Amino acid sequence: MIVMLTGTLVEVSQSTVVLSVGGVGYEMGVSANTASSLPEVGTTDVTLFTRMVVREGAVDLFGFGTQEERFVFDRLVGISKVGPKLALSVLSTFTPAALAQVVSSADASRMATVPGVGKKTASRLLMELADIFAKDPTLRDLAQSGNASTTQAAPQAAASSGIDVDVTDALLAMGFTTQEAESALEGREQAGAHTIESALSYALKRLGGRG
Repeated sequence: MIVMLTGTLVEVSQSTVVLSVGGVGYEMGVSANTASSLPEVGTTDVTLFTRMVVREGAVDLFGFGTQEERFVFDRLVGISKVGPKLALSVLSTFTPAALAQVVSSADASRMATVPGVGKKTASRLLMELADIFAKDPTLRDLAQSGNASTTQAAPQAAASSGIDVDVTDALLAMGFTTQEAESALEGREQAGAHTIESALSYALKRLGGRG
């Protein structure tokens, strides 16, 4: 599997790049964020982290400016009904750090700004990603660092109240009632769920356990 390529940048567009490596031109699909971060065409020693996706009748290569972006891409395409095109659309809208903040704050409105993602899909993606971020150490650290940067100056009580409000809004967007949301959040602080991401994961587990 090709996981990294270093060569001369031949072409760049908003969605593809061509990198010449040893006389061979590799065309890769990229996010708009990666495309905008690349140097001028003709620059040598340009490195892109890559992922090859093999599908029926097609072999596609994708390039990423950072390992974190490739890591998030891998997790996105692992979600049901999320293909490489939609994953790149998400990564074109949000950097990995920005996506972590969207997931940790359960911001369905911001997620719905991704081209091709409606409100219903946004809520589903947030629920899926919240669970993935909670279980994956790399993504969990990314989310927690994002939360720390935005709440560092806020008083503890205000931050706690804000978490409950944000998580409640997210649960309401997913179709739960206000009563269900409030009940699901009971005991979250005692359980150590002190971030929006961990609180949402805690609430969803409690709601799932009722069935």
